[in-house]
Amino acid sequence: MQHKAGLGGEKANSFRHKNNLRFRQDFIILPDKNYQIRNPPRNNMTVSKEKWGSRAGLVLAMAGNAVGLGNFLRFPAQAVQNGGGAFIIPYLVSFLLMGIPLLWIEWAIGRHGGQYGHHSAPGMIHAIGRRPLWKYVGVFGIFTNLAVSAYYCYIESWTLGYVWYSLTGAFGGKTAEQVSLFFNQYLNIGGGHFFNFSTAAVFFFLVTLGINIWILSRGLAKGVEMASKIGMPLLLVFGAFLAIRALTLDKGEAGAINSALDGLNFLWQPQFDSLTNPKVWLAAAGQIFFTLSVGMGSIQCYAAYLRKNDDIALNAASAGWMNEFVEVVLGGSIIIPIAVAYLGLDWIQANVGFEMGFRTMPTLFQNWGPILAAVAGVAWFGLLFFAGITSSLAMGQPVMAFFQDEYKMSRNRSALSLGGILFVMALPAVFLYEMGAFGEYDYWAGTFSLVAFALLETIAFAWVFGMDKGWAEINRGADIKIPGFFKYVIKYITPLFLLAVFIGSLFKPANSEWVGALSSFVRGNGWPLANDSVIGTILNKGIADKRWFVDGMPSQVFVIDATRLLLLGVFLGIAFLVYRAWRRKEKAS
Repeated sequence: MQHKAGLGGEKANSFRHKNNLRFRQDFIILPDKNYQIRNPPRNNMTVSKEKWGSRAGLVLAMAGNAVGLGNFLRFPAQAVQNGGGAFIIPYLVSFLLMGIPLLWIEWAIGRHGGQYGHHSAPGMIHAIGRRPLWKYVGVFGIFTNLAVSAYYCYIESWTLGYVWYSLTGAFGGKTAEQVSLFFNQYLNIGGGHFFNFSTAAVFFFLVTLGINIWILSRGLAKGVEMASKIGMPLLLVFGAFLAIRALTLDKGEAGAINSALDGLNFLWQPQFDSLTNPKVWLAAAGQIFFTLSVGMGSIQCYAAYLRKNDDIALNAASAGWMNEFVEVVLGGSIIIPIAVAYLGLDWIQANVGFEMGFRTMPTLFQNWGPILAAVAGVAWFGLLFFAGITSSLAMGQPVMAFFQDEYKMSRNRSALSLGGILFVMALPAVFLYEMGAFGEYDYWAGTFSLVAFALLETIAFAWVFGMDKGWAEINRGADIKIPGFFKYVIKYITPLFLLAVFIGSLFKPANSEWVGALSSFVRGNGWPLANDSVIGTILNKGIADKRWFVDGMPSQVFVIDATRLLLLGVFLGIAFLVYRAWRRKEKAS
């Protein structure tokens, strides 16, 4: 996931009051009465003084937000499962018509909201909306970051643990089955336990969570930006090393049964029949969400610390293209080529998945000798760790910004509050991993919420705020000239694209057979919902026994439903905090 997960921020500086402005309630009326700016900063509102230290640091932080575990673990799996070259064309089209426009939208929303002292989604969306209810759309931008980072930090901690095991040679001499079993033992899964308690996994999770909170407590420039300046270059160096080694692996070398280039041929050979396959289009669009971290609220938050006329057009495009380079060029040149070289394409197509990076890659590295295997293991899990932490930092910042802006917490106090909340929220994902809690977090927070928020914020930006003002916001201070074509893409094509993805996820048919499902519906035989469609998931479709308790013990269905209620409670709790914050502002004004 990426998530990275993929599996979101933008704001700017101060608003100067003019003598010719007259105030009325919560907006300013300018001489042009058709132009209203919602929620200007009041005299008692503190506008954050934090700013990015450099443009390079901003771009690296934004790219680090997008570059996550999904670039190296989810993208290869999605590409293989959707036909390799059949996946790439819809993926690139989705990037141009949905990914890049969403990046510009979110950077513009963030920078605009920052002018009014808002550094989290509720205030930003309220600043472009025309009704008070719009701020509650921004609840998604807090909820998604909070819930995703709770389980994402856990996955991130696996990579840190595996760096240690690679350094100590823990995988040396182990068979493929033993390495796979090592993963089970590390998480304490596969034994039919109700609770998955593992001392090692919990230890590395606490260390990882502590590192995240410590970096966030240091501030934007000295914490997040510095971590990105260190982590992103190291990630690129580790990735380049592994990609070069993979692509120079010939048949017969170091035990390889195929050339690694066979894996690249599978990935890059175009298959145009995918253009008429809705399943591939939905998978490609879904990967764009994960890989760019759009629909989360973290991009908007980062952009909120920009100045009023700082460029967002080139910066957004640069961060997006850097992410694509890492995902397609590096992410597509490591797992697939190495695995095809040693295991063959048929094995990859049958077994590829998210856990392959932990269960399979350490075994394949052993073919390179003990020293190079250790180096490759550190490089592989090291790049995953840096990809993960730059993303999790971006998820934590919007939550802290909400506490700081709306409840006037200090940075240290907001960081500690975030750490405590994440620890508590992570408990179900950690200890009930096999019982389904982890999957529920990923589905509702890391998948459904992304699409829902992206759709709503696009409508707010293009149709409520207005495309003319929105286009002017994107282009103000721009270092490049954006083709006018994208103005219409943002207004019409991107919302329709998102709507199609949203509806597609709601009513996804069994086996993704859209034509067959439509035929069945027309004949009066009903719509065959897929188990993983949104409606099918709510109904627990595919689970035969839906009892909460079996033989006096809580069942998997109980854990799944309880996790959903927990996530719903968190969402409603955040909505209440938003309501309470705005009530306090109204009383203070």
